[in-house]
Amino acid sequence: MPRPLWTGAISFGLVTIPIKIISATEDRSLHFHQVHLEDMGRVRTRKVCEIEEEVVPQEEIGKGYEISADQVVPVTDEELAGMPLPTAKAIEIVAFVDADSIDPIRITDSYFLAVDGQVAAKPYTLLRKALERSDKVAVAKFAWHGRERLGLLRVREGVIVLHSMRWPDEIRSPESLTPKATDLDDAEIERAVQLTDTMAMDDISGFRDQYRDALERLIEAKSEGKELRESAEGEEREPGKVVDLMTALNASVEAARKSRGEHAGDVTVHEIRPSRKPAAKKPVPAKKTSAKKTAAAKKGTARKASAKKRSAS
Repeated sequence: MPRPLWTGAISFGLVTIPIKIISATEDRSLHFHQVHLEDMGRVRTRKVCEIEEEVVPQEEIGKGYEISADQVVPVTDEELAGMPLPTAKAIEIVAFVDADSIDPIRITDSYFLAVDGQVAAKPYTLLRKALERSDKVAVAKFAWHGRERLGLLRVREGVIVLHSMRWPDEIRSPESLTPKATDLDDAEIERAVQLTDTMAMDDISGFRDQYRDALERLIEAKSEGKELRESAEGEEREPGKVVDLMTALNASVEAARKSRGEHAGDVTVHEIRPSRKPAAKKPVPAKKTSAKKTAAAKKGTARKASAKKRSAS
């Protein structure tokens, strides 16, 4: 278990729950260093003052807020520490809401909340069971890295999880991004819904980062002096190519069914209507009649040959 990132308490009305914040996620990405390709030496970022054009030591670096291009206001760590921050050591629950009322776009990082000492076990369990029984989530305020943040508390597998959230004014309006009105056929919409049903899953825990796996194989092969002969698989699509929407939907449904091992069945929503014109007679019966006549002729010839043999004997 990773070490705690923060220690404090949950403020639940008049109830205080000592807790420790532990990261609920981990970064599994592969990170690279900048190197000099001639000798593989590390290339590091130096902090240089743009006025003196010299490297500045860490003890001479502070914070400053740029009001304009010509004016920067310095702010010291002591001044920040003296700012009134009531949630400095507490996660203060301010409301309980339905989970569906929280827009997922507001959720950022996630953390597990673990009890800090046995004295916290009972109030921790009380809050957890209250959240489970009410089927609600808690909205809270807490301080993190010198600023107050908004958080969401919910229960996952018996543990309370803290989701850091963005403030309402941090979410941009997508109004200007909505596409212009367009005409859609009901059959296209129904086929799209059918595609969502075909691709529906109850468990997505089996998904893996295939790019990271391939990158690990590449690094392992190069570290052993081998050449990785593996080409990227996948269908290349022509950029900007316009395809028929219904055709694409039909092909997508069929591909989804095949990936699940299901029979394709009816892969089109277009109704097949019978033709008003009478169907043309097929030449198959004529071929069968001709075949029968040929067989009869051969049979007759065979009988005549047999009769000649008998008379000759």
